Amino acid sequence: MGRVTERRKVIRIRGEAVSTRPDTLVAEEPLEIRLNGKPLAITMRTPGDDFALAAGFLVSEGVLGAAGELRNIVYCAGATVDGSNSYNVVDVRTAPGVVIPDITLERNVYTTSSCGLCGKASLDAVRTTARWPVDDTAGDTAPPLRLEPELLAGLPDRLRASQQVFDRTGGLHAAALFTEDGELVDVREDVGRHNAVDKLVGRALQNGTLPLSRTVLLVSGRASFELAQKAVMAGIPVLAAVSAPSSLAVDLAAETGLTLVGFLRGANMNVYAGEHRIALRAAAQQG
Repeated sequence: MGRVTERRKVIRIRGEAVSTRPDTLVAEEPLEIRLNGKPLAITMRTPGDDFALAAGFLVSEGVLGAAGELRNIVYCAGATVDGSNSYNVVDVRTAPGVVIPDITLERNVYTTSSCGLCGKASLDAVRTTARWPVDDTAGDTAPPLRLEPELLAGLPDRLRASQQVFDRTGGLHAAALFTEDGELVDVREDVGRHNAVDKLVGRALQNGTLPLSRTVLLVSGRASFELAQKAVMAGIPVLAAVSAPSSLAVDLAAETGLTLVGFLRGANMNVYAGEHRIALRAAAQQG
């Protein structure tokens, strides 16, 4: 199986000083995802948690929603011409009776580590395929979810402290799942931010904890439409990003009830949708 990091020689220039040294880089390799033996998608990812990545990907596509719908996931032997196992092809087998939606016409087959499934850009598609509403409650007696801005402000530092591979490479995105009290549930790293989220959601599927109600998803970098889609499909009510959201991500958040926070840096943040879940003490300024 591929390694998370690799070593390469680099020429290092520091002012007038020039030296040669090995550098640690994040690994990037293709992963082909097959569904019941049929090729479905290819994504560039950091090797590791491949089964969770594939499972999370299928949650976001509306194929899977419960652990019982997944029969197994295996690496495909003989994936190369010479018959060896590259560990870059996985086959997801669904349980008998699981209805497979027609997803092949809704997007591009090839995905990239930066933009994800760029061919899927329909708000209606997410709204009609989501299995759960973006819900505040964890039962009939649970009060509405309300988050203090101070709690959100502390999450990026906690995410950064958990990025072990980033410390060695400086080249990975991360996604973390927190409880409403700010407790870190899980964190995943990947060269693609959408892959990191898929790994989180896939592990939740495997553990039988979907939907992820009353949780906060924090992502490094920007909040794209696809990341908002993945949050909605997993039943996550709050998505926060350290950088900007896209306009389509804001539109999707507003239509589905997702709370979307961007530019989360220290005590500063912008709330783009779902402000009812943020415990604001001061009246919003008009203008």
